Amino acid sequence: MAAPPPPPTAAPSLIRHLGPNWYAAVMGTAIVANAGVALPVHVRGLHTFSLVFWALSAVMLALLLTSRAFHWARHADQARAHLLDPAVAPFYGCLSMALLAVGGGTLLVGKDVIGLHAAVVTDWVLFVAGTAIGLLAAVAIPYLMVEGHRLRPGSASPVWLLPVVAPMVAAALGPLLVPHLPPGQWQRALLLGCYTLFGLSMVATLVLLPIVFGRMVTGPRLPLALTPTLFLVLGPLGQSVTAAGKFADAAPGVVQPPYAEGFRMLAVIYGVPVMGFALLWFAFACAMLVRARRLGMRFSLTWWALTFPVGTCVTGAEGLAQHTGLDVYRWLAAFLYACLLAAWATAASLTLRGLFTGAFVPAAGAAGEPAAEPAADPVAEPAAERAAEPAADRP
Repeated sequence: MAAPPPPPTAAPSLIRHLGPNWYAAVMGTAIVANAGVALPVHVRGLHTFSLVFWALSAVMLALLLTSRAFHWARHADQARAHLLDPAVAPFYGCLSMALLAVGGGTLLVGKDVIGLHAAVVTDWVLFVAGTAIGLLAAVAIPYLMVEGHRLRPGSASPVWLLPVVAPMVAAALGPLLVPHLPPGQWQRALLLGCYTLFGLSMVATLVLLPIVFGRMVTGPRLPLALTPTLFLVLGPLGQSVTAAGKFADAAPGVVQPPYAEGFRMLAVIYGVPVMGFALLWFAFACAMLVRARRLGMRFSLTWWALTFPVGTCVTGAEGLAQHTGLDVYRWLAAFLYACLLAAWATAASLTLRGLFTGAFVPAAGAAGEPAAEPAADPVAEPAAERAAEPAADRP
């Protein structure tokens, strides 16, 4: 009698169920480097610290791209299921943002290791790929939501913002490449192209955000597991403030003086009030997070939403400190960077623990096959969390 086959190992099962939401860990790591290198507060060793995080994010991106390619090659059925799952499909925007964040970090800090020429080439490759994927996601994912997904009334969540935020990340990082283009048409086209991406993303955000907040007010309540995704709203806010500052930095000598001055004014006239709203939302999201933890929210990959969006507010505050000369924005950037580091340390340590304990691998069925995968960001709350929540708060 033949011996029974060995049970499946955790690694193949994890690859099968590896969703695009894992790119959020790359984004959250890269933003630590990108925000740290420009922090307007002198801290000994901060540049080296940022360099380490850039290298870590680059390694994470390479490993994840390889694993996801294997996932598509060997588990195409599961990959297609992810696209048809309204809880998972929006995370394809994270692929774009991961590419863009690592590319921007390569030019900001990685150039000190690999050289300026190699950094520019690398950033160009990642910027073009990230921007193309981001634009595709910004069109394809909303199309799938309208035509392919079965969405219930009141099912909106901040995750819906992910595909439309990706062009804003491209808008904020594209100006870094402007000085590395031939003067004239090429530089102007890239700068105004980034401004176009800025408008595309911001208008789409203004369309979606009232729907998301409407659910928060009228119900049903967000599941506890999705509470950290409230911080995703900070992404388009902080990144747009960052983008406005980068436009002002790149515009002189690229566009005519009146427009260059207009970009400089935009950095302050737009950035100050939007940063104010971002801080309001940050306080609201923190209050909701405390509530969710008090009601028993457990760790999930949604906790990575506490990193990249906060990091965009750090870079936005850094830009405002530069363009206004106010110390209050310098210290705001330092405070938010401390919050970013705390969030990254928490998410990273708990993610590593989950990988070692197999917490991210669905339980095997009786026949030895992996059980059906839960949504990467589940729409339904875990039973234990629902039991801990007062009945009046349940959807």
